[in-house]
Amino acid sequence: MMQLITDERILQVLRGFNPWWATGKVPDSLTRPVKRFAYYEALQSFEHATIRRHVILSGPRRVGKSTIMYQTIEHLLSASIPARNILYVSFDHPMLKMSEMDHILRVFVNNIAADEHICLFLDEIQHAKDWDAWLKTIYDHSPAYRIMATGSASPMLNEKMTESGVGRWVQVRIPTLSFYEYLELKGIAIPSLDDRFDPIALTRLDSRQLQQLLSSLLPLERHFHRYLLIGGFPEIAQSDDVSYAQRVIREDVVDKVLKRDMVSLFNVRHIDELERIFLYLCMTTGHIIEIASIAQHMEITRPTVIKYMQFLELANLIYTSYPVGITGKKILAARPKVYLADAAIRNAVLLQGEEVLQDAEQMGMLVESAVFKHIKSYYSNFNPRIGYYRDSGSQKEIDIVVLMPNARILTEVKYREQPKMKESEAIVAWSRQTDLPTASLVVTKNPEDCGRLEHAPIIRIPAFAFLFLLGHAERARLDR
Repeated sequence: MMQLITDERILQVLRGFNPWWATGKVPDSLTRPVKRFAYYEALQSFEHATIRRHVILSGPRRVGKSTIMYQTIEHLLSASIPARNILYVSFDHPMLKMSEMDHILRVFVNNIAADEHICLFLDEIQHAKDWDAWLKTIYDHSPAYRIMATGSASPMLNEKMTESGVGRWVQVRIPTLSFYEYLELKGIAIPSLDDRFDPIALTRLDSRQLQQLLSSLLPLERHFHRYLLIGGFPEIAQSDDVSYAQRVIREDVVDKVLKRDMVSLFNVRHIDELERIFLYLCMTTGHIIEIASIAQHMEITRPTVIKYMQFLELANLIYTSYPVGITGKKILAARPKVYLADAAIRNAVLLQGEEVLQDAEQMGMLVESAVFKHIKSYYSNFNPRIGYYRDSGSQKEIDIVVLMPNARILTEVKYREQPKMKESEAIVAWSRQTDLPTASLVVTKNPEDCGRLEHAPIIRIPAFAFLFLLGHAERARLDR
């Protein structure tokens, strides 16, 4: 029988993926002038002088993981790393997916590489056979190698990194675009701020200073709704066609995970059940989920619902938020809230265009999802507990609670006209416990809803300004 996968055929495919072997540069079409926050985090780990780690980029499809790899390759070439020592492989390619990793590397080393100081860039690594064992072998026996890899469907990544990756590779999670990154990508003028206004710093400002800050940010407000509609995915965010952008999100972000990744990686047979659960979560984003009710309504077993929700989270389509005790007391009722990984996913799946901007209830859900994503991304390197608070007696809630050893940030989202803060609100009561919260914030809709509350140590700030300031603080942290 004729051998289908020969060295010559593999080499031909690799030459197509690695044009810099011939030209010495990465084509402009593969890189972007704007670099995401995650690029700097990934590059720091990849190039660290004393702590050697393989870098795994994980996140939803279409968030720019491959672009970050190409930008890293461009950086290496500018630093005089030999072009022939840099190998990019996409395991989405049928021939490479069918090939053994050591076969691909052997073809590269025997025909292309200049020496043993090799930089490997492996795209969609979850499709490669025994990738975790192979990376472990490379780490243990080839200290001159540096590896960066991506994985969109990271349920498998998490499990195998826990088994084989401890001390060998680091995972850099890439969320969808923050509002700040969206503005950068669109080339929109960003106000110059002297201070780093993270949530804690906001509490140190008086009402006059808050109003001055908001005045400098007002030009950004008109871009916020567009960001919520289609703004989370770099390539799609630049489109002016909302319906086309949403179709791409449905087909490339959602359907490929549900109908391809889940089937190939986890042998999920009942895709219709998975799709129904995901549709339900799209409709109820930001709400507390009753697993038993979903199971009964959809005639699916409770363990199956839990399993599918875990798959969806590890596949970077949703976030789950569990109740936390602000005082440290144990929480018995572990009912999760579920947020979509990006507000644009909900709009795309439910076929909602600009009309959703006029629906107060749905806009509240979209904004709370965006706020949760931004907070989770900003505090990800602080190893916090992030969840929600619900008083078992009064049933009053605080939407988002961040607990760290030396800080507690309480955030309530009230994205509506003239929101009222009653004395009975949970965030009001807890903000008065001066030994507990470090910052208490109410995220509002309109610019006039900004300032300090008179009857509690709480800062009111419009959503567009708060999300921008989180991104600004994250950018400042990278620049230190």
